[in-house]
Order: sequence, then structure tokens, then C-alpha cells
Amino acid sequence: TWKWVVGPMFLYLCERLVRFWRSQQKVVITKVVIHPFKTIELQMMKKGFKMEVGQYIFVKCPAVSKLEWHPFTLTSAPEEDYFSIHVRIVGDWTEGLFNACGCDKQEFQEAWKLPKIAVDGPFGTASEDVFSYETVMLVGAGIGVTPFASVLKSVWYKYCHDATNLKLKKIYFYWLCRDTHAFEWFADLLQSLEAQMQERNNAEFLSYNIYLTGWDETQATHFVVHHEEEKDVITGLKQKTLYGRPNWENEFKTIAGRHPGSRIGVFLCGPEGLADTLNKQSISNSEADPRGVHFIFNKENF
Repeated sequence: TWKWVVGPMFLYLCERLVRFWRSQQKVVITKVVIHPFKTIELQMMKKGFKMEVGQYIFVKCPAVSKLEWHPFTLTSAPEEDYFSIHVRIVGDWTEGLFNACGCDKQEFQEAWKLPKIAVDGPFGTASEDVFSYETVMLVGAGIGVTPFASVLKSVWYKYCHDATNLKLKKIYFYWLCRDTHAFEWFADLLQSLEAQMQERNNAEFLSYNIYLTGWDETQATHFVVHHEEEKDVITGLKQKTLYGRPNWENEFKTIAGRHPGSRIGVFLCGPEGLADTLNKQSISNSEADPRGVHFIFNKENF
């Protein structure tokens, strides 16, 4: 038995040593931003830190717990001079981090008073392949929308600085959530991208649809009354919020009709049930002819 145990145990010990070494590297918190609904954004810097879009890191805050590591998706773009995560306050550890950063106080918090943070990573995900396609479908469900903050920011930086060499030409973005208020920081990002795309007369580059899946009769009535207004009353975007769930078969057929003969990347960050649905639609809407349209499905789960 020991011959089978020694190898994996050696690799495990090596991984723990690497993580311990990484945890000793200095991480500087440059800014803490408080967003609505008890969500905080930590902007950090670390010597030698390099990231790609959609990656994630493990974070430890010794002031809260000396042993606990928690994974968080990076919401910054590689082009920015810092890396950031968004933390929703939903448990004891996140509550402790919230208080340690001084977010429970009204006065301005000095940088030297911020807690020490240990970071391990970044680690890769399927989202890194976004720039390998000319057309992509990005589907985020609930908290699964966070990887696409990094993707959309990076796309915008690349588009502004060297649009001619950017292979990616069209993004179809779908955001499924029960309550957009929980992710108002992401709606702000979409508003900024929407305004900038219109300034450059290329509003067609990014097509997005926001679906509220946890709607009730009161919300539906409010939606009908304000549907004709220029901007959506919930998100402040020109694209109106939709209620219920998408008809994925229609969405895939429509996109396939618009991009014949293309390889279309489908990227999901969400639950397994939705992954099964999108995988089946990707297969059924791909043509047998190598010159036809093909949907390539990629997923990651929280």
C-alpha cells in the first residue's frame, strides 16, 4: 500500500509548501470600495503577480482566521495596474473581513490599518479561451457573473488600444439572476461599457440580455408600466430587463443564423442544470459539415 500512498502524499506536501511560500509574499491592499448590499471590492498589488481573464485566487486573512483559505474570482482585467475581488458579505468569515477592513466604521480608514492578506494563485479557468473565437456567448447565472467582469473589462481595453488585431468581433452576454440589486456593481460596469461603445459608434459589438428569474406579479406590472422609457428602471441600461428564463433553443438558432460557418465559443459560469442544457443545445445546433457553424461549450461551476 505504501507504494501507492507515498507518491500522492509527496505531491500534496509539495503543494502545501508552495502555498505556504506564496502566503508569505507581501500583498498590499491599495483600496477598499464598499458597494451596495454589503458587497466590498478589494483592490490589491503583489510583486510578480500576473493574471489572465476569468482566473481566481485563494485568499486568507490572518486577522479573521489563520487557517481558512477562500476562493474568489478576479474581477479586474490584466491590463489594470492592480488585481481585485468582489466579496459579498454572507457568512462569518466574510463578515470578519468586512469588519477587519473597517467597512463597519463611518470615518475614513488609513491604509496602514488595513489587515494583512495572503494570496495564493492565480489559477486558470475555461474563460481564458474567450479571445480564441470571433464570436462568443457568455452566460452568467447569479454569482457566476463575476468572471465575466474581468472578461468584459479586458475586451474593452484591447478594443480601445488595438481593435484591428482583436480576433473577437461579437459578444452575446446573458445574465440570469434572481435580484440584480445584489450585483449592482456589475450593472454599473455594463452601464460604463454601454456608454463607451456608443461613443465609439460600435454599440453592436456587445449584445446583452438580463433575465430576472425570481420575479413576481408586482415586478411584472411595474415592468409593463415603464417598458417604454428610454432606460430600464431596474438596471439603468438601455437594454430592457427580461423576466423568466431564456428560450435557449431560439437563442442558439438565432445566433447560428447570424454567423454561418463560424466557431462560436459558449462560456458558462453557473449551475450544473444550466450546463447540461447549454451543452445539449451546443451539440444539437452544430452542423456535421466542417464548414458549418459549430458551438464549442466551456463551463466552470461555483
